[in-house]
Amino acid sequence: MSDINIVVEDREGNTSELVAPTDMGLSLMEFLKASEYDILATCGGMALCATCCVDVMEGEEKLNEMTDDEYAMLDTLPDLLPNSRLACQLQLSPKMDGLKVRLHAMD
Repeated sequence: MSDINIVVEDREGNTSELVAPTDMGLSLMEFLKASEYDILATCGGMALCATCCVDVMEGEEKLNEMTDDEYAMLDTLPDLLPNSRLACQLQLSPKMDGLKVRLHAMD
């Protein structure tokens, strides 16, 4: 099966369980935008703006390693958390089933 379940908490604290396809090459950012979450993603997924930042609540061990570019961009956020990631850098994959993320608060 190529669909996974992802739990998303929006900035108001509302939680939804979404079913995400893993066979379309989508990033978490693209999926969240398609699911009508308020994510700016101004740079279009190039790890240049940090406006798609999410905080990983559960399943961090299921994610790919952070790249230097992603780390450098996250490092510019004043309210960075140890579990913050750029959603544009997380390709949806079967191993991410059960992932739980919270949209990072934007100023």
